[in-house]
Amino acid sequence: MCNTEWNGHFRNVSLREDGMAVVIVDQSLLPGKTEYLELEEPSQMYDAILNLRVRGAPAIGICAAYCMSVLASRMLYGSISSGSMTSDEYLEKLIEYGEYLKSSRPTAVNLSWAVDRVLDAAVPAIKEDRDNYEAAAAVRNEAIRIHEEDMEMCRAISEYGLELIKPGDGILTHCNAGPLATSKYGTALGPILLGRERGIEFRVFADETRPLLQGARLTAYELYNAGVDVTLICDNMASMVMKNGWIQACFVGCDRIAANGDTANKIGTSGVAVLAAHYGVPFYVLGPTSTIDMNCASGDDIPIEQRRPEEIIEKFYAEPMAPEGVKCFNPAFDVTDHELISAIVTEKGICRPPYETSLRLVTEK
Repeated sequence: MCNTEWNGHFRNVSLREDGMAVVIVDQSLLPGKTEYLELEEPSQMYDAILNLRVRGAPAIGICAAYCMSVLASRMLYGSISSGSMTSDEYLEKLIEYGEYLKSSRPTAVNLSWAVDRVLDAAVPAIKEDRDNYEAAAAVRNEAIRIHEEDMEMCRAISEYGLELIKPGDGILTHCNAGPLATSKYGTALGPILLGRERGIEFRVFADETRPLLQGARLTAYELYNAGVDVTLICDNMASMVMKNGWIQACFVGCDRIAANGDTANKIGTSGVAVLAAHYGVPFYVLGPTSTIDMNCASGDDIPIEQRRPEEIIEKFYAEPMAPEGVKCFNPAFDVTDHELISAIVTEKGICRPPYETSLRLVTEK
């Protein structure tokens, strides 16, 4: 049943009170089942990120930061290694764990960004104080800051995004960039949820997002429970709803933004952008400045994660839906050319072409 009081303001990722585990909502089970997982071991953390138990670029970053905090604490007490490590050994092991987590999903830049940020916080305590306990505290404090900043970021992106739409507009979204993928309001769904809080109504069309159905399982779940007018459509129906004049804007999230404005997002996003250009519908990308990679010149330089063929053939089916042995191509993401993007909405402002200039300016703020 629709719960109009639901607004997504819950902790999908959090640090357990004792600091010795990360607690996440297992998104792979939604919407049928809500189950929380406690991640204590490196292998559990890696698996949770790899197998989309936690997903969405900002949420992955928050989770990774908390994972590093847990590992930093557990090393002190001998839970996962010797508790009598020298400061140099401690830092070396912490870096090793960071590289291990970063290897789980290469496309989302927030993962490596968050890991590197908490490691940078630990280094002064190690180099200056030679104190492992101080280093662990620094990692924890930085992880908490990353989470708090993300909540502030979501609110700011939502405010800017609201400037681009008007009451009653039809909005098409692809994949999931709501509270489950971030914190609080989300990015691509943020303006819709913030608008709903203020009594502004929109009509949302959510692509199902094959093959893992994040739009059906997660976006439709979030919007429906928030009391938003949401209609679920198959991915191949986007052209029809645009042709019918039902869409006034496309809102999507992103996992990485290149310096020229090319963006990587869930597979199928670039097709939506091409359709939007054909029908004259503005196509907006919403994401935090942490997803901007100024060291990545263009979308050609963004690594695209390749996933198992079983996701296409067997996932969500009682029996395989393709001939045994058939070849599959299953990239998790695609790249949308910057020329198809009307604007990129960040927490520091709305970036418009030329993106080489506007993206550099927001990253320097």
